[in-house]
Amino acid sequence: MFTYESFPPPKTILSTAASLAATAVLFRSITANLIPSDINDYFSSSLKTFIKSLSSQLTIIIQESDGLTPNHLFESANLFLGHKLSPSTTRIKVNKPEQDQDFTITVDKNQPMLDMFQNINCKWVLHTEWVELNEPNSNARAEIRFFELTFHKKHKDVMLKNYLPYVMKKGKEIKDEKKAVRLHTVDYRGTDYWSSIALSHPATFETMAMDEEKKAEIVEDIEMFIRRKDYYKRIGKAWKRGYLFYGPPGTGKSSLVAAMANHLKFDVYDLDLRVVQCNYDLRRLLLGTKDRSIIVIEDIDCNVGLQNRDLEKDNANRDEDKITLSGLLNFIDGLWSSCGDERIIVFTTNHKDRLDAALLRPGRMDVHLEMSYCTYGGFKILASAYLQVKEDEKSELFGVIKELLKKVKATPAEIAGELMKGENVEIVLSNLIHWLQKKEADAIPTTTS
Repeated sequence: MFTYESFPPPKTILSTAASLAATAVLFRSITANLIPSDINDYFSSSLKTFIKSLSSQLTIIIQESDGLTPNHLFESANLFLGHKLSPSTTRIKVNKPEQDQDFTITVDKNQPMLDMFQNINCKWVLHTEWVELNEPNSNARAEIRFFELTFHKKHKDVMLKNYLPYVMKKGKEIKDEKKAVRLHTVDYRGTDYWSSIALSHPATFETMAMDEEKKAEIVEDIEMFIRRKDYYKRIGKAWKRGYLFYGPPGTGKSSLVAAMANHLKFDVYDLDLRVVQCNYDLRRLLLGTKDRSIIVIEDIDCNVGLQNRDLEKDNANRDEDKITLSGLLNFIDGLWSSCGDERIIVFTTNHKDRLDAALLRPGRMDVHLEMSYCTYGGFKILASAYLQVKEDEKSELFGVIKELLKKVKATPAEIAGELMKGENVEIVLSNLIHWLQKKEADAIPTTTS
């Protein structure tokens, strides 16, 4: 049995502790002076590794990139954690990308971020390191960023199979929500032959003056397409879909492309075949496009040599360095078309009958959509957008316009042009009626006695 008297006096305890501390300092000094630094570092590193092996924690390292290849998990984690700020966070990064409505918030280095997933505590920390670049005669350095994700080692499978895919999914949703849609055009000065600007086209499906049934069908089709990644993989097809928009000029083909891009948050690549020099360049252009994009080839009927394969055979020897129909078909559904995911290809034409049947078959152009003249339903959408007037507010004038549109072929662009000519609703609608009546009279053939 221990008694109070069996313990040494407090002064003795303090003296002993001081002696041990001094001995430790002396030992560290001796080892630093007598043992080579590389051996000392080796034992120090080994000691740290041994101590870590006794820990119940496991740490996953998520680097920003693997050489030249970006790590999408790092980007997703950065966005995800920006929306999971903890009370202990004292610094954040705020950015305002061009055209975005909201700020983008990401974490700063050395800021512990805590998250809970299925009752598992997850600790995130962003670290940075500067490394020397292996370049002769250069003192250049590069900053390396990486996340450390720490949790109890018994949850490793849950973290890898469930948590990290969840972080990827949430980060992608945040990125898509804030993404500014961009319009890319062919530019041979760039490394990938593309240059881009922000696409500020305001078209939406709500403002499109087109048949409501056709509108509903196209929205349903594109939404089904973007959620069928596993389906395309299962059937062994590239995750892409082709659309052909055809009809008279001014029926809204280009506006429909913009509406699709704004709805899906997809970038648009405007591929003008008239400036593409050869099939090799066409492949380069395809490789330069990103996933989740719309590749548009407008007025394809105007591209000489692409309407039918007979012209290609006749000019096979003379135009070896030109873009050909075969090259375009390979671009659409050949091996090169599988170099990317979630892509939409859109052809527009005023003359569908001029196109080679090889361009139009399913698998290349899956959906053929005729863009027709303005209907009464389309007019009501335009009147609401341009004049902010509803049918019940001007029922008499709307009724006259309804009957005229049954007989007169007027494009949505023509109707919109008339609606923009004034601000007084009564006068504008009356002038539109006169314009439609004149157009109807001009369309009636005159007879001579």
